Parts: sequence; C-alpha cells; structure tokens
Amino acid sequence: QVHLVESGGGMVQPGGSLRLSCTASGSILSFKIMGWYRQAPGKERELVASITDGGSTNYLDSGKGRFTISRGNARNTVALQMNSLAPEDTALYYCVVPRDPVAATLNRIIRGQGTQVTVSS
Repeated sequence: QVHLVESGGGMVQPGGSLRLSCTASGSILSFKIMGWYRQAPGKERELVASITDGGSTNYLDSGKGRFTISRGNARNTVALQMNSLAPEDTALYYCVVPRDPVAATLNRIIRGQGTQVTVSS
C-alpha cells in the first residue's frame, strides 16, 4: 500500500507563486518516476510535470518556464514550484506515482487526495 499526501495549495492572485509538496508513505518508498496531475471542473485531467529518479523532467507546455518539479533527497518526496500563476492554472493538483514502482510512465497511477490551487484576483 502506498499513501500520498499533498500540501501547499491555496488561493493566490494572478502572478503569484505556490509550492506544492508530496510525501509517499507505505510499503514502497522508491519510484522510478513521480509527478503531478491536475484537473479543473469540466476539464480533462492533465499531467503537469513529472520527474524520474535520474532527474529527467517533463512539463505541460503551459507550465514550461513557470513550473519546476523536484524530488527530495529522501526520494519519496516530490515538490512542484509554481510561479507566475494564472487563473487557468486553477485546479485540483494531485501527486502521482506509478502502480508499478519501476515503471517509467505515469499511465497506471496511484494518486493522492489532491490539493486545491485557486488563482483569482
């Protein structure tokens, strides 16, 4: 069993910043890849960012240059620094890991409960 807990969401004004954090606990604490998805009401889920255990990163096009994903030294933590936030970034953001810890993709995932990010003036 793997349990993911996110923190750091909230409400900010356009142009503001937030840092999301996620810690994995349970029987598996090492994953080939970790990431963040988001889903806004009425919209499809989208992968915001991912990072492998080797440090390779991938970002949603709209997040490039604004978002930075990182993994902690403990390897079971992942963070998402979000700058220059815009109203269209408003969504529930949730941390994900692959069901198979050695998988290199985030298709079959375990997810946390999520943390709400609201960007509004």
